[in-house]
Amino acid sequence: MTEPKTYTTLRAVGEDSFEEKRSLFIGAAAPVRTEEEALAFIAARKKQYADATHNVFAYHMKSGILSRYSDDGEPQGTAGMPTLDTVRKSGVDDAVVVVTRYFGGTLLGAGGLVRAYAKAAKIALEAACIVTYSVYAAYRVVCSYGDYQRLLKEFPRFGVLTDGTDFTDCVRIDCAVPLTDEPSFLTGIRDLTGARAVCERTGERFDCPREQ
Repeated sequence: MTEPKTYTTLRAVGEDSFEEKRSLFIGAAAPVRTEEEALAFIAARKKQYADATHNVFAYHMKSGILSRYSDDGEPQGTAGMPTLDTVRKSGVDDAVVVVTRYFGGTLLGAGGLVRAYAKAAKIALEAACIVTYSVYAAYRVVCSYGDYQRLLKEFPRFGVLTDGTDFTDCVRIDCAVPLTDEPSFLTGIRDLTGARAVCERTGERFDCPREQ
């Protein structure tokens, strides 16, 4: 099986809310690694909003191999499925969304419910910050103090993520660069340091820009 080159998920837990015809909708989303984590998040939201009229949920994991939802008492097809569809359309994987509703006394109708739950899921995902991970090559770069200053100024050009720096008799930089930028990164280091810097490839990993 070919490994995916990109992976889109959520950065952190996010929450947002809105009112629709006096009904309050609170959407919350979170990244999850296992179904157990998804179920624990759902249970925590249900406990937090135990007095709510409905706590609808949906989770989408493992590229859609594992997807589940619940209408939690809303008319069939008007809550859980629109929530799940919104997650799928966003391209996000390994994520759970819970939409809490406090009924305001006015019926929204089937179409209104579908739109409201889809909106709640959408704003929850946005609040959780959708991020796309890609394959990065990890490196340890060993250079002089003088070359370090030159490299530091140029690293952003190659999308380098710096994990740590050790200052001893020389400078050791643990970093990672997008796989697509790896050739230009290596060429850049060679040119900037006159081939004095030593670059040791230490592996690959999924990562994303620190600010996205």
